[in-house]
Amino acid sequence: MYSMMNFLLSSVARIVSRDPCSCAQRWIQIPGIWRSMAHSSMVAGNTNQWVIDIRSDTVTKPSKAMREAMATAEVGDDVYGEDPTVNELQRKISDLFGMEAALFVPTGTMGNLISIMSHCQGRGLQALLGDKAHICMYEQGGIAQIAGVQPYTLKNLPDGTFDLEEVVANIRTGLDLHQARTQLICVENSHNLCGGSVLPLEWLKKLRDIAADHGILIHMDGARVLNAATTLKVKPSEILQYCDSVNMCFSKGLGAPVGSVVAGKKDFITTAVRMRKVLGGGMRQVGVLAAAALVSLEQIYPRLHLDHDKAKLIAKAVNEVHCSKVHVNLKSVQTNIVMVDFYDGLSASEFCQRIGQVTEQEKVQLGEEIVVKMSAFGTARARFVTHCDISDEDVQQAVKKFQYIIQEYAAT
Repeated sequence: MYSMMNFLLSSVARIVSRDPCSCAQRWIQIPGIWRSMAHSSMVAGNTNQWVIDIRSDTVTKPSKAMREAMATAEVGDDVYGEDPTVNELQRKISDLFGMEAALFVPTGTMGNLISIMSHCQGRGLQALLGDKAHICMYEQGGIAQIAGVQPYTLKNLPDGTFDLEEVVANIRTGLDLHQARTQLICVENSHNLCGGSVLPLEWLKKLRDIAADHGILIHMDGARVLNAATTLKVKPSEILQYCDSVNMCFSKGLGAPVGSVVAGKKDFITTAVRMRKVLGGGMRQVGVLAAAALVSLEQIYPRLHLDHDKAKLIAKAVNEVHCSKVHVNLKSVQTNIVMVDFYDGLSASEFCQRIGQVTEQEKVQLGEEIVVKMSAFGTARARFVTHCDISDEDVQQAVKKFQYIIQEYAAT
């Protein structure tokens, strides 16, 4: 019994953080039992390793408050519109976004597809979107494959926008019977592949004016729109006043386990309900998931700025080594996403593999085993994303690891 207690105690790490959410209880499996754990970075099977998982903000675990809300949620059949927790969530989102109605959906990919299908009710329609848009790059071409809409890509600029003159030049009115008619413009905010950049409000206003002049609708892939609002220090409604619809994820920066939400006008949501059903997204007693989303709005949204601060801190530390092979454009770090660029033959995959390993020499020099998980995006760029499960101490450890590895490459 004594040895078992020692084993359990050695599996628990306690930290003190200015971010209370990063101290929320997490859960790991220990042989034969479940045990709450104050620190998400120590892993079962190797309690000597400090693992910082910043591949994405989708890797978070539901907090104790979320689990309790899920366990006690009042539920009903949401397909009948009778789940009170879902209805409460949809009302709160409508108010927050300044939109008439909202719809809880399983995923962000489905939310974007539902929105496109709801706006583009007909054949021979086209949507304009950036060439680095998530809808274009990471949703299996559902806009064409399932919605039957022709995507036309515009070159994304580094800040996530695209040239407005190019927008105007590529609007198809339908007067030429050879061409698909432009029905929709899709924007992304914050912009993932553009390093979490935030679309300027003035640019959105100009885009809205162009769209209105041509009778075109605007959909925002706002998976992380609350991160964008946090950076701009505005209410989400100030961003979304320029859009006809939005899709937002609860399972990214907001730290909930599942779910997204689509919002827009009432007639749009009426159509969206039908689109959700045909895509298999109609859920029944789903208040158990909506409950976690409500907690994320109340507890995680107000502290998103801390994730942004942590992202900037690590990004600055990367550049402090002054290695010609590794660099971050600090001006592009606006939210919780950081893109790291590699040069002189160093590949993103090699760097990500190395930073996720611990060598014997490293153990001796650092006196500990630190593992950082991040993702390669192409051959010469990698991404890391801070989130609510990353504590101040995690950041310090990540900085230590980054600088150690970068110094290795600087010496070669």
